[in-house]
Amino acid sequence: GGSVKTGKMPEGEKTRQCKQEEEQQKEEEREGLIEFYSSYQELFQFFCSNTTIHGAIRLVCSKKNKMKTAFWSVLFFLTFGLMYWQFGILYREYFSYPVNLNLNLNSDRLTFPAVTLCTLNPYRYSAIRKKLDELDQITHQTLLDLYDYNMSLARSNWSTLSAQKRSPRSLLRQVQRHPLRRQKRDNLVNLPENSPSVDKNDWKIGFVLCSENNKDCFHQAYSSGVDAVREWYSFHYINILAQMPDAKALDESDFENFIYSCRFNEATCDKANYTHFHHPLYGNCYTFNDNSSRLWTSSLPGISNGLSLVVRTEQNDFIPLLSTVTGARVMVHDQNEPAFMDDGGFNVRPGIETSISMRKETTVRLGGSYSDCTEDGSDVPVQNLYSSRYTEQVCIRSCFQLNMVERCGCAYYFYPLPTGAEYCDYTKHVAWGYCYYKLLAEFKADVLGCFHKCRKPCKMTEYQLSAGYSRWPSTVSEDWVFYVLSQQNKYNITSKRNGVAKVNIFFEEWNYKTNGESPAFTVVTLLSQLGNQWSLWFGSSVLSVMELAELILDFIAITFILALRWFRSRQQLSPLGSPANSYDNTAFQGEPPGLSAPHRFTVEAVVTMLPSYNSLEPHGPSRDGEVGHE
Repeated sequence: GGSVKTGKMPEGEKTRQCKQEEEQQKEEEREGLIEFYSSYQELFQFFCSNTTIHGAIRLVCSKKNKMKTAFWSVLFFLTFGLMYWQFGILYREYFSYPVNLNLNLNSDRLTFPAVTLCTLNPYRYSAIRKKLDELDQITHQTLLDLYDYNMSLARSNWSTLSAQKRSPRSLLRQVQRHPLRRQKRDNLVNLPENSPSVDKNDWKIGFVLCSENNKDCFHQAYSSGVDAVREWYSFHYINILAQMPDAKALDESDFENFIYSCRFNEATCDKANYTHFHHPLYGNCYTFNDNSSRLWTSSLPGISNGLSLVVRTEQNDFIPLLSTVTGARVMVHDQNEPAFMDDGGFNVRPGIETSISMRKETTVRLGGSYSDCTEDGSDVPVQNLYSSRYTEQVCIRSCFQLNMVERCGCAYYFYPLPTGAEYCDYTKHVAWGYCYYKLLAEFKADVLGCFHKCRKPCKMTEYQLSAGYSRWPSTVSEDWVFYVLSQQNKYNITSKRNGVAKVNIFFEEWNYKTNGESPAFTVVTLLSQLGNQWSLWFGSSVLSVMELAELILDFIAITFILALRWFRSRQQLSPLGSPANSYDNTAFQGEPPGLSAPHRFTVEAVVTMLPSYNSLEPHGPSRDGEVGHE
């Protein structure tokens, strides 16, 4: 046997090696500032052990008990799922843009609204009197044929009119093209006209409107003969009005013979306080307080601080076939808004004092994502044909008129005239009536899309009205009242009870209501609700959310580093064909592989233990020793 003795390492060599190891340890400490976890498990264990999220520590401390680990894992992720389910509900509510309704009661001096008053007496204007007389004669004969009713019209010389020579454009020719007829009801169509089982009450009255080539006809029928006669007469009356080249020829105001007394806030009205316009069915109309430069204001509520009118309701120059009511029509509306008497007006009875109390109500809606309202109508795809501000009714009527011009080639007389268009007249537009009634049916069914296109304004003012009635003048005072009216206003009284009416319009109180909207779910509210849910399920704070964000970032970074190492290891494969899954740690050393010189050691029966090449652990100096063998 023999033995090999190991010699001691020189003192200078040991000192140099210690310094190298100290420098290597410092270098590793410096690199530790940017190092990441070596595995997903290490990252997860560190997070669960140090996070402030409740329940996470249970995933680590109970790892020796697999049942507990599984229970807390299921509970932890179930809690996460429930929390994010609540988050989804909150986000859905936020993006539905709910609003809160705010109700405010304000007390202040109130601007008095505009008041429009119409005569309910379609005027027999001198410019169209001749054609109206001719239309009355034709209607007289029609009523005689249909109902055996002999209508007396004293002022017309029917024998002269009937003997006049008719031109192709005459009214008689046009009326004969659109006659008023009797039609059997649907369940009696197959019975002959002279059948004894067919009574006059079993007929419907209407008139036929055909297309220009007479290939398609539209029967406008009515169950009431009164409605049929009025609608048929109104159709021809509109054609007569449309034939007037100048609308000013119909502007015949008769203010003094209609309004006998006008007072506001105990002061007398004058001509500067009203404007006049003509309505085809309601006659002369007068709008008070429509001048934006001199608006009335109510200093006090009550009947004595409002508008008081005494109006004539006797039906001189009345067209009995066009209007079947007596009295006057009143509408209260805001300034710079047209008076749509069909929609918002109401009738005043003769011989009655009507007291109308008002409550002002303003509605302010949120625009944008909160509601489908419009600020001024500029974003509505409908041209405003009225010389007023945008309202929903203005838009709807403008939409219908524009469709009328596009489809029928002419404009309906009741609505404003678009640029470059002309009003419908069957002497120029033969089949406009057929086109109008077809279009009207589509309009009511919203086939034209007008009700969808026209949106509500974001700010609108309405007046809630309530009315009270009393007899005026009373039985004991009517004599002197009518005598004074006859002396002052030159009123020739023929029917005291049905001759006049009184109207009072006033604010009921100073308070007016404002309905406003505010966002019910703001960003601050959303964050608060999210924080409440996070605290409920995990008892955590904003910093806990940052810890979770850090975990996600670390997870992404580790995934990136591992993917990069795998990719670079693929690039470092030897040309002799190393296995695809071989791993070469030299890719992460300071020098490229293959270029570093091998370590040299002097061996004189001395064995020095070198550190493992693939180890990342720090190493100390090797101990001297002896190795013996036999």
